[in-house]
Amino acid sequence: MEPTNTNEAYHVPVLLKESVDALNIKASGIYVDATFGGGSHSREILKYLNDKGHLIGFDQDEDALANTADDARFSFAHSNYKYLRQFLRLYGHLEVDGILADLGVSSHQFDEAARGFTFREDSQLDMRMNQKGEKTAVDILNTYSPEEIQQVLSEYGELRNAKTVAQKIWEERKNRPITTSSQLLQILGPLIRGNRNRYLAQVFQALRIEVNDEINSLKTFLMEAAQVLKPGGRLVIISYHSLEDRAVKKFFRSGNFSGIPEKDFYGNMLKPFKVITRKPQLPSPEEIKKNPRARSAKMRVAEKLVDKSV
Repeated sequence: MEPTNTNEAYHVPVLLKESVDALNIKASGIYVDATFGGGSHSREILKYLNDKGHLIGFDQDEDALANTADDARFSFAHSNYKYLRQFLRLYGHLEVDGILADLGVSSHQFDEAARGFTFREDSQLDMRMNQKGEKTAVDILNTYSPEEIQQVLSEYGELRNAKTVAQKIWEERKNRPITTSSQLLQILGPLIRGNRNRYLAQVFQALRIEVNDEINSLKTFLMEAAQVLKPGGRLVIISYHSLEDRAVKKFFRSGNFSGIPEKDFYGNMLKPFKVITRKPQLPSPEEIKKNPRARSAKMRVAEKLVDKSV
């Protein structure tokens, strides 16, 4: 599988070997790369598959289409991974042997200033992963109430002064619409607490998560993944911030997002997974040195248990 773009130029993969190794790939198995991007993980997975094996890649970003190529063992779903089961049925697979997801924003999305994901370049505040999506960061900043903006910044950015920032945004937009990153940075300047880059990253993260409904999409994806995995199949997730990692950790532990396993009629714990990584696996210092964006990555791995109630 050779893409038209160089995968390293599109996205520098994090924990590439570790994540693919964690899948425990069977040569004739069915696998999912839920966040295709530049195709680095897909390319690595395909190395282990024979002509009976198959891989389905998911990505909602149109730019990722340029990285796909003809391979009889590969199918591409141009879709959000929260529609996992729907597209697996479309391709004739009711169950799979393993699923890998590398969450967050790709290097390509960060580096394309026009996409509006970064505060390091002046651009329109877009932030849509699916470029056909209706809601942008501009919409949030200019149509949400101060209370709604505060909730987004507090919940998804974990800003301590979210109320003050929301009020300032509301006051400033009365004068003119907030449409560019430079405008937003000018508003935030006097309100920044602590490290400037970290603070701005939290604000942009919060807006991006809201634009793309990332946490709800992740939760839907995890629930669908639990249903389509075969017993013994592996689910490998690489996350980049605490909100994602917390959801993954709780779901692996209990099969829900409370973190507390449900019980059957007899009081037995209903746990769909065996947790393989008691603590998340982190990138090595060498990998972080080569790719600073890897520094916040955490990888968790779980294995589907046999349903003893059947």
